[in-house]
Amino acid sequence: MTLLIQHGEIISDGQRYRADILVEGETIRRIGPDLEVPEGAQVIDASGKYIFPGFIDPHVHIHLPFMGTFAKDTHTTGSQAALIGGTTTFIEMLAPAGTEELASGWKTWTQMAEGHSASDYSFHLGVTRWDDETEATLRGLVAQGMKSFKVFLAYKGAFGIDDHALYQTLKLARELGVIVTAHCENAELVAELQQKLLAEGKTGPEWHEPSRPEAVEAEGTAHFATFLEMTGAKGYVVHLSNARALEAALKAKDRGVDLSVEVVIPHLLLDKTYAERPGVEGAKYVMSPPLRDKRNQDPLWEALERGQIDTVATDHCPFDVAQKHLGDDDFTRIPNGIPAIEDRVNLLYTYGVSRGRLSLERFVDAASTRAAQLFGLYPRKGTVQVGSDADLVIYDPAYRGTISTRTSHVNNDYSGFEGFEIDGRPSVVTVRGQVAVQDGAFVGDPARGQLLRR
Repeated sequence: MTLLIQHGEIISDGQRYRADILVEGETIRRIGPDLEVPEGAQVIDASGKYIFPGFIDPHVHIHLPFMGTFAKDTHTTGSQAALIGGTTTFIEMLAPAGTEELASGWKTWTQMAEGHSASDYSFHLGVTRWDDETEATLRGLVAQGMKSFKVFLAYKGAFGIDDHALYQTLKLARELGVIVTAHCENAELVAELQQKLLAEGKTGPEWHEPSRPEAVEAEGTAHFATFLEMTGAKGYVVHLSNARALEAALKAKDRGVDLSVEVVIPHLLLDKTYAERPGVEGAKYVMSPPLRDKRNQDPLWEALERGQIDTVATDHCPFDVAQKHLGDDDFTRIPNGIPAIEDRVNLLYTYGVSRGRLSLERFVDAASTRAAQLFGLYPRKGTVQVGSDADLVIYDPAYRGTISTRTSHVNNDYSGFEGFEIDGRPSVVTVRGQVAVQDGAFVGDPARGQLLRR
């Protein structure tokens, strides 16, 4: 299988230049001007378009048993939606309940993904309990190339861990050279605030944000950073949502803590007024950490452009309207999450690059390259280089459209970004050299995705 992409502008590793790309098999073989067309090659004219490395979403939930129900996507629907949106690799949170053994969770998640994903994928190993069996399983899976853990400092009684488990996890991660990703909220404070609000008869979705306010996330971020400092482990804060938590993370980095920061696309573009809509319309926007006051968005965008925020992910976690109704009488029972895996790249390009908040180079870095570097995928992924996997996004900046549930490919019946304008979209997307998307339609191999050993 030979593919020649001509006349596009490549943006990769902080550089912009015009060149052709020759793909043979699954990898990039040559990059240069006016490459000769090999006999039998498929030729794609990328005139007027950008060529990006395939985008990487480092925070995705496909299979997730949560709050008495399950996230709606399958690896088939989620991966194809991701590809249509330009994401060629995702890292899924493998998060067994605290009562479930990690080995059992690994078997469940990997069996569900194998043979059903159109894009490449990997896993963050969820540490939701700590005992000798957990440690042995973690050591074994790290030896197999699973190079990141996930801990929850929230969701007490479900996924959340205590400080003893957190300390032991970070000690092991330091020993094994593993990065630990963390959901940073103070579980005790959230539990107390939830019960206080419910006792006052405050049951609607508008009370979700006050039950886990900015201070609670800032405390959780500082708490995680302190444990990183004490153990020397490498950490990564997922879905940081507000300026106060950002300040806590930056202070930790200033004193030498090895800490990276992720923001997710909902926190950049949506605010808490969406979740304050009455009934299920507000419940659609319940996620944790919650959507925040709009004043937080400018500091997040500015830190993203400066590189103080490393990556932009989704925390993709689709629950449909019927599932959101589970919390009609109690906001603590609303399944947390919204779908975003298909829309992240287009939204970040539109409201970052096109609207003047983000450079094109930083856009690629934040949505692809930095995740590859942090999570052990670079230079196989996240870059346009000779020898790298031929995961490529030919992006049409002239496209104009609108996000709509009617045209969405995720397995859900609403979009959190309904009506948002889009200033560009992927024209062609390849997965290891094979065309998977053409003009907004999936045309690839639904089982092409591989489990990435990192």
